[in-house]
Amino acid sequence: MYFDTYYLILVVPALLLSVWAQFKVKSTFSHFSQQASARGISGAQAAAYLLKANNIGDVKIERVSGNLTDHYDPSSKTLRLSDSVYGKTSIAAIGVAAHETGHAIQHAVHYGPLALRSTLVPIANIGSAAGPVLAVLGIVFSWSFLINLGLLFFACAVLFYLVTLPVEFNASRRAVAILGKSGTLNESELGGVKKVLSAAALTYVASALTAIASFLRLVLISRNRRN
Repeated sequence: MYFDTYYLILVVPALLLSVWAQFKVKSTFSHFSQQASARGISGAQAAAYLLKANNIGDVKIERVSGNLTDHYDPSSKTLRLSDSVYGKTSIAAIGVAAHETGHAIQHAVHYGPLALRSTLVPIANIGSAAGPVLAVLGIVFSWSFLINLGLLFFACAVLFYLVTLPVEFNASRRAVAILGKSGTLNESELGGVKKVLSAAALTYVASALTAIASFLRLVLISRNRRN
């Protein structure tokens, strides 16, 4: 029976970090969801205010179902805020709304990494789904061409995860800076926002590490089989 040492050494730790990151972001968001902001404005109102403050008038704000399903869609210039953010007045809600507004600001100022990430989305979707399958089939049948093709596709998916890191970190920095400069939140409340966004950032780091670990595992397995 074949024992996948590389999976145990490389992938399992990354997966465990991902589980911890998901727990951390949910627990942190839940904690600061119980703390209402002093100004009593909702996530949607905060987003609208921050967009106006940055002279952005062509971005729509919509409600989307779910919990922490918030995102900015650059193709339609739409800021979608989840049920737990859109109408809520908590520190956590305002922080998440500001983070997503940060992406809208990135789009407006033509932030390079955001444009690159958007370009990578189609091939990254294909790479994450087909890349590992092609590489494994190539390994099983000893087809070097198929192995290389699979690894190339998978590498594109890994690149997407890596580019996502500066995009998300930058959006969070913009969010904290804007909330503080505009006076939307006070210093104490900003501390809570930083904790929420730091926990969220950990999920992106974990995803990137998992993708890298999975890619390295396939590279090492294919190298051993070729030898």
